[in-house]
Amino acid sequence: MDRFLETALTVDVTGAATASADAAVNEASRQADLLLGGRPLPGSPEWTAEQEGPAGRQREVAAQLLHFRILLASGVDAFASVLGLRRWGVTWELIARAAGVSRQAAHERWGRRVLEVLDPYGTGELGGPVADDEADLRSKYGGSR
Repeated sequence: MDRFLETALTVDVTGAATASADAAVNEASRQADLLLGGRPLPGSPEWTAEQEGPAGRQREVAAQLLHFRILLASGVDAFASVLGLRRWGVTWELIARAAGVSRQAAHERWGRRVLEVLDPYGTGELGGPVADDEADLRSKYGGSR
């Protein structure tokens, strides 16, 4: 076998795979902004008005949901996006809608991992603006951590 084929079949691709996944995540964010019509330039009157009102938060949540949908459609692991959405206070219902699945399915897919990060000691205190819908899902669908 020639050396190029040997290299292609044996070289460690871990670093290249990580770099490719990182590039995909960054591009998904850029594409989300483009699909939403771009962001106002920082310091511009439009930017200031958006930051001072509810539109800034609405745009950010919408961008994060769109980013999540793009990651799912491209086959990239979307866990970090789900974690970010939860930290923004987005409910499992809205995450499920974005993923095109039921609330229960979204919670089953990502809920345990999200709790392990947001509540590593199992205190039940998630802190911050995380939507208060964990207990509701646990009691409705059973299970715990």
